[in-house]
Amino acid sequence: MKYNERIREIREDNSLTQQKIADRLHIGQRTYADYESGKTRIPVDSLLILARFYNVSMDYITGASNIKTEYPKQ
Repeated sequence: MKYNERIREIREDNSLTQQKIADRLHIGQRTYADYESGKTRIPVDSLLILARFYNVSMDYITGASNIKTEYPKQ
């Protein structure tokens, strides 16, 4: 699964709107919609924010793994 498909799936699983996630990332809703559609690449720092927010590993959120593990504790 590609990262853009994964971030959409996770958002929908958590019953969140694109606007809510865009607000968390301090970007516009249209920009976030472009991330989910694959039109624009999401910055790595934004992926890190989402991984922490959803408490999933970077491997999972980027689609490198289909195993849903928690974000590493610091």
